[in-house]
Amino acid sequence: MTALVQPADFVRPASANGLRVLERSVYRGPHLFSTRPMIRIQIDLRDLEQWPSDKLPGFTDALLALLPGLGVHGCSYQRPGGFVERLREGTWMGHIIEHVALELQTLAGSRVTRGKTRSVKDRPGVYNILYTYRDETLALAAGLAAIRLVADLLPEPLRKVEGLQLLGVAPLDAPQDVRAIIASLQAILKTSALGPTTRALVEAAERRGIPVARLNEQSLIQFGHGSRQKRIRASITGDTAQIAVDIAGNKAMTKQLLAEAGLPVPRGVVVRRVEEALAEARRLRWPVVVKPLDGNHGRGVTTGIADEEALRTAFELALQHGRRVIVEQQVPGNDHRILVVNGKLVAVAERVPAQVIGDGFHSIAQLIDDLNQDPRRGFGHENVLTRIIIDEAMLALLEKSDRTPATIPMAGEQVILRDTANLSTGGTAVDRTDAIHPANRAIAEQAAAVVGLDVCGIDFLSPDIARPVRETGGGIVEVNAAPGFRMHLEPSSGTPRDVATPVIDMLFPRGRRSRIPIFAITGTNGKSTTARMVARILCHAGRNVGMTTTSGIYFNGHLMAEADASGPKSARTVLRNPAVDVAVLETARGGILREGLGFDGADVGAVLNVTADHLGIKGIDTIEELAQVKGVVVESVARRGHSVLNADDPMCHRISRHARGTIVWFSLNGGSDLSGHLRHHIAEGGMAVVREPGSYGGCIVLHRDGERIEVMAAADIPATLGGIADFNIANALAAIAMCAAQRLSIETIRDGLSAFSISFEDSPGRLNLHDAHGRRHILDYAHNPAGLQALGQVIERMRGRYHRVIGMVSIPGDRRDCDIVEMGQLAGAIFDEIVFREAPDGRGRPRGETNGLMSEGAMAAGMRPEQVHRIVDELEAVDMVLQLGRPGDLLVIMPSAIQAVWDRILAFRPEAAVREKLHA
Repeated sequence: MTALVQPADFVRPASANGLRVLERSVYRGPHLFSTRPMIRIQIDLRDLEQWPSDKLPGFTDALLALLPGLGVHGCSYQRPGGFVERLREGTWMGHIIEHVALELQTLAGSRVTRGKTRSVKDRPGVYNILYTYRDETLALAAGLAAIRLVADLLPEPLRKVEGLQLLGVAPLDAPQDVRAIIASLQAILKTSALGPTTRALVEAAERRGIPVARLNEQSLIQFGHGSRQKRIRASITGDTAQIAVDIAGNKAMTKQLLAEAGLPVPRGVVVRRVEEALAEARRLRWPVVVKPLDGNHGRGVTTGIADEEALRTAFELALQHGRRVIVEQQVPGNDHRILVVNGKLVAVAERVPAQVIGDGFHSIAQLIDDLNQDPRRGFGHENVLTRIIIDEAMLALLEKSDRTPATIPMAGEQVILRDTANLSTGGTAVDRTDAIHPANRAIAEQAAAVVGLDVCGIDFLSPDIARPVRETGGGIVEVNAAPGFRMHLEPSSGTPRDVATPVIDMLFPRGRRSRIPIFAITGTNGKSTTARMVARILCHAGRNVGMTTTSGIYFNGHLMAEADASGPKSARTVLRNPAVDVAVLETARGGILREGLGFDGADVGAVLNVTADHLGIKGIDTIEELAQVKGVVVESVARRGHSVLNADDPMCHRISRHARGTIVWFSLNGGSDLSGHLRHHIAEGGMAVVREPGSYGGCIVLHRDGERIEVMAAADIPATLGGIADFNIANALAAIAMCAAQRLSIETIRDGLSAFSISFEDSPGRLNLHDAHGRRHILDYAHNPAGLQALGQVIERMRGRYHRVIGMVSIPGDRRDCDIVEMGQLAGAIFDEIVFREAPDGRGRPRGETNGLMSEGAMAAGMRPEQVHRIVDELEAVDMVLQLGRPGDLLVIMPSAIQAVWDRILAFRPEAAVREKLHA
């Protein structure tokens, strides 16, 4: 491949970067751009803005010559050839790279079709290229190859490519050779692709809408979520009885049980020595079959043994695959594999041993090579058919007929290459499902029942499968656990059979749910507390609850793993736990932007509020853009689910336009303060949870289907501090709305919230109180202006009880300057004395800068310099607040290291602090 001739009007730039990769993301769940898993590559194409495809003579023809499959891409025209039209009309390089990445994946064997390319706001020439995938590593490698391939068609110096290392995959060999690219991509796919059986089961589950998770690099798959999940490993299911597998693995025991049940099986015995084998062969009468007792895939099996010399050879071969050997009579008939699922026959395939047909010119080895060129043949079980390998077993079989691989068979001469007809040794399959006689069907189904396998492969010899085996002779020679499906899915001839769907229908009978309820909660503030409230209510309902929060992963309220667990990885951990009946998932902005959601949809999604936090990070610069990110949670709600939104928040009204399911509003302004919008919603029979005015925080009321239901007084929820903490009343409203949407009883909701306190054990770092040494301490994770403002309202209502209010305040350094200054201004208006502190790493800011900006805000609010203290280290700042406190003071501490700070508060002794000060 060479670069195109430069267009006549091409002006060589004074300096050019060509194409430059800026960042990439792998979205594994619903995300800002789509509900589908996608790869995002952000790329700088400024140097190519004036060169769409129609301005580059020969570009389109050269690209189509390399990848003719692009000719069927529909693109926005949604018809074959649509993308070619776009190329000839003129389209941009990012769009072209998107289509090339899709085509390369398809050519490698992973068919995908959907993508989009979008310009990045306020960054001319920068684009997000997005395309779907089935295998992450393959998709990233295809993206890298697409960029290099397209760049190679551009004029110099625009062919330069930078930043490919950000894609996290090694460059492919021979980047200018499409055939080499495809071969490299196929090699990548081969290392991670599922085998035909597992892949068929996964696709059948996906067609049913059942969630699928791969649990290892092999074939261990989880279908469904939590306590409703089922697991498979190839065609072994989680319900397959181990004792049945053991029986099937012991061929002698299998035959004994089948014979005792009156089913046709060949006579035979188990031996350990060749002398015993010879004696039994003479007793059974020739010909006989020799095979290992616990072999599989036809390994070590020799058929048609008619003399002692052949038996000795066969015995030695069988010993290579097991310590004990079966000698049994040879029964007549062709080799059939019958597949029985859940007691019912679903497919029959006649297996034909690997063979070649002579042409009078080519040797057996050459004919085998020709057969192996069939693209359907691969190694092991990767493809529909298996490559034929010349090995000792084949050489021994050829020797019986005085042949070698170098022998040239006559034209039309059939040369059998294997004793057995297994696909794993190169055999082929012919579908016979419609031909099997009812009597033979009944025998197979009884055999599966006798052994006890839910998914059972039966090796059945019969001269004519359409006639009863009692008349023709033949019988069952093996019963197999973990049977392969590929001979039925894509037989060499005959009708393909969908044998995977019956397995999925067995694991998940129609009407049985594969998903546990998912409650997903997002917002700027209140996520953790609301999640804990919902979890407490669900525990009172008798459910086993898995929960994720910024504090960790919990099971029924017990901390299982301490971490910031508000991202997709932690969500997947909960959904994979087979003990979990319901998942309550705090869902933060960062994880959505980085990877998307950790689930494909929620039963109940909630957006609590959207305020100006985290702006200026990851391309999210406005509150409207932040609302889009948080809106992903409710845009992914199931069709019959519920989206819970804050009626008092303007951004939630904006989000509601795209929310799925039934919308449920909550509001602190009920009764006569009810907004016109909410009043209309309730009048139409919509669901809403509101706080109606009254003493001690008012009364919480549920409106549903035109009915008004009093839930409880706000003051009866301990977390509201007797009704003065409006933000926890709002959190309780959201929790009630989520649980009511799932039809939990009012009594259960009331009991759960009544038992939910603001103790450190129930809700660490969220309005925790500790009274000691004549002072009251409040520990609360108010880390942004909206959170501090809400906390300030509570402090204001408590202020009359205390002499002074002293606070330790901080905000992460990656926030905007204006947000940090605002945090200081709010603190200056709330506290009598402040200790500002910083995050340990500064979040990209020099040491002391964040404290300086907050101090600037506090001074602007009227605080004097002596009232403001700056300490970088968090625990040192805590110590200072504790030392500043006196009996009768209220000390408000906003931590990052929640447990460490709480331990510091509990351990503080004023007398020790005084002694230390005097000593210093």
